[in-house]
Amino acid sequence: MTASGPLRRFGRARLVRSVAVAGVAAVALPLFGATAASAAPATPAAATAPAAGTATAYPNTLDGWIRESLSVMAQHGIPGSYDAIHRNILRESSGNPQAINLWDSNAVAGTPSKGLLQVIDPTFRAYHVPGTPFDPFHPVANITAACNYAADRYGSIDNVFGAY
Repeated sequence: MTASGPLRRFGRARLVRSVAVAGVAAVALPLFGATAASAAPATPAAATAPAAGTATAYPNTLDGWIRESLSVMAQHGIPGSYDAIHRNILRESSGNPQAINLWDSNAVAGTPSKGLLQVIDPTFRAYHVPGTPFDPFHPVANITAACNYAADRYGSIDNVFGAY
């Protein structure tokens, strides 16, 4: 990024957001207030990405499950955004991957909704995405299958704003 690029045109706040979106937020720290002697050299984003064939380690948290699901979804062409997945998870299960609904019409029919996005077993089986465990309680498998279903039914999980 040159001095005549985004920094001058958009100001400091815009550059920080742009760099953070690119996934190299650590590079933004030396750009502001660091001396030339202490500033780390900027590393291109491609150089910080994992090498081909190496797995990215995601934290075993809601954030990590969503990010890992988005990675699997991208590999399979399944649309969806972090915000939409997060919004739907909070509504459906409050972030509990072991959540199970034992009272709604699905449960009465013998197929309770399970996991983070409350998927019933027949839907999970039909929309399971290869590369994830075949377990509706597994957070990444549940999110990815639910997003695959939402993409088929509604175009994307981004279009889901209520029970689906």
